[in-house]
Amino acid sequence: MKTLVLIPSRLSATRLPGKPLLKINGVSIISHVFKKAVDANIGEVFVAAEDQEIIDDVKKNGGQAILTSSQHKTGTDRIHEVLQKIGKSDIDLIINLQGDEPLMNIEDIKKLHNQMIITESELGTLAANIKDENLYNEQNVVKVETKESLENYQFTKAINFMRKSTIKKKNIYHHLGIYCYQVETLKNFVSLGQSQNEIKYKLEQLRALDNNININVSLASNSPIGVDTKEDFMAIKKIMEYKS
Repeated sequence: MKTLVLIPSRLSATRLPGKPLLKINGVSIISHVFKKAVDANIGEVFVAAEDQEIIDDVKKNGGQAILTSSQHKTGTDRIHEVLQKIGKSDIDLIINLQGDEPLMNIEDIKKLHNQMIITESELGTLAANIKDENLYNEQNVVKVETKESLENYQFTKAINFMRKSTIKKKNIYHHLGIYCYQVETLKNFVSLGQSQNEIKYKLEQLRALDNNININVSLASNSPIGVDTKEDFMAIKKIMEYKS
């Protein structure tokens, strides 16, 4: 099995502009994420970015990056362009690791990859237990509802993804910013165009469910903070600078 890890990134995030190049311990967030992906040691890693500043930063820090069109509506469309540009025909799996997840656990990345190989699933992702009940109402924290409990099933199906869950139902977890695709599934996904639910809720994973592409979910060991707001950035900065 040959795997590529692709990290979509752009400077024009609405909630926190310039986010990928914000620095922690003197290194940009995007370069921290790149290093995480390299340390997971499951395949070659590239950043897929629409901004030359991101490309320059990643390369300056010893990484690989490819410039993409600025017209993409989603990160998945962006990584598909990079897959085409790399032009390797022997790739089986693509990991799409979000560029704002510098605290993603390396063992969790490996676990998702292994589950995809073992089960031959079309598309897989990770989710974590929600320990703070306030997060059910926090729309920056995406939730996934699964068919069975993740504690009991290694890689169960996702039923739905949502930004808010008004009631605390069972089998609702914090969805993490990582996907693993079979190459053919990725090609199929980007050929479909955005679904109504995807546009309405601003969640591209709903395009898969709306088109009967199964998404399997594995339980992550912890629930890392993604960088969506200035408060998130300050919290992550504090954690990472304390660790170092």
